[in-house]
Amino acid sequence: MNGTLNHKTLDAQALDGSETSQPKARQRVLVVAPGRGCYNKDELGYLQRFHGGKTEFIAAIDDYRASQKQPGVAKLDAAAKYAFKLHTPGENASALIYACAMADFMDIDRDKYEIVAVTGNSMGWYIALACAGALDPKAAITLINTMGSMMQDGLIGGQLIYPEMDADWVKDPAKTALIDACIRDINAEDGAEIFTSIYLGGYRVLAGNEAGLKLAEARLPPLDERYPLRLYNHGAFHSPLLQGVSARGLALLGPELFKRPQLPLIDGSGSIWTSYGADVDKLRDYTLGHQVVEPYDFTLALQVAVKEFAPDKVIILGPGNTLGGPVAQSLIGIRWFDWHAKGDFTARQQQDPVMLAMGNEEQRQLVV
Repeated sequence: MNGTLNHKTLDAQALDGSETSQPKARQRVLVVAPGRGCYNKDELGYLQRFHGGKTEFIAAIDDYRASQKQPGVAKLDAAAKYAFKLHTPGENASALIYACAMADFMDIDRDKYEIVAVTGNSMGWYIALACAGALDPKAAITLINTMGSMMQDGLIGGQLIYPEMDADWVKDPAKTALIDACIRDINAEDGAEIFTSIYLGGYRVLAGNEAGLKLAEARLPPLDERYPLRLYNHGAFHSPLLQGVSARGLALLGPELFKRPQLPLIDGSGSIWTSYGADVDKLRDYTLGHQVVEPYDFTLALQVAVKEFAPDKVIILGPGNTLGGPVAQSLIGIRWFDWHAKGDFTARQQQDPVMLAMGNEEQRQLVV
């Protein structure tokens, strides 16, 4: 062979496309990690169903858990029945959700998708750190398990959720004003404390002490025979009531756990952390300081992420699919994907889904 091509060879290549065909371009995706409350009765067995082959990854988590005298995530996932007292406390729920979400992240088809950025909701920020490589696997379970176990001796305060949108998933200024006035008036009462905890798409999550939460439940008008809804086994996350938790986290979790992310990260204040610009000490201070005691703006994080990185699709890690609504509502707020209301989102998802939840088995097949 002298390296020259004769006319027959060129003709054959033209017919089969071998000379001119190009690899199909990967789609750009934003990955979103879930927070607490996404592993429920329907998710029992999630690790077994989808990640039975990831024995090394799961064993590493369970070895760490055993050193803390805590049940392994494999055992929790394989329980005969879902139990609130077993599966919802932070010391168990956090590690279990991390295991499911991180295993999902590993399953994303990298030949089909280019991950351009990662974000997460609340505890999902810790998972996002792991997905982006700012925490290695040992550091990730250390941080997530430590922060998730901070209230195993008793919850500090609690949370409730209330809609801030209308039936079309468009933000309702009247509801916003109502919630803000409720917060202001309750904090004027002796012994009552309530704060915005999470801006969650079309919802507001409030955190407070028991007196503050009871007043909020009494003063916020009932909606849909469900709201205001108290979140079971949730502490007063992202509020000043967790100053002590923040201080303990900073004391227990050293700077050696953190690294520069390999993928861009968008945090709960809308800031972007990159591989070339992230200050690791500031990343730790945000994660164990500001993020613990100040409101987490998930809505802003989503909106910044899509504006800055222009993904073709958004992939939501499992378990569960509780974050689908808030993600869509956040994007409706800035008319992303030309979504102006719930109907636009629903129609697009039926025709050509651009938001893929890995906790939804049908959508999962489009991701892995």
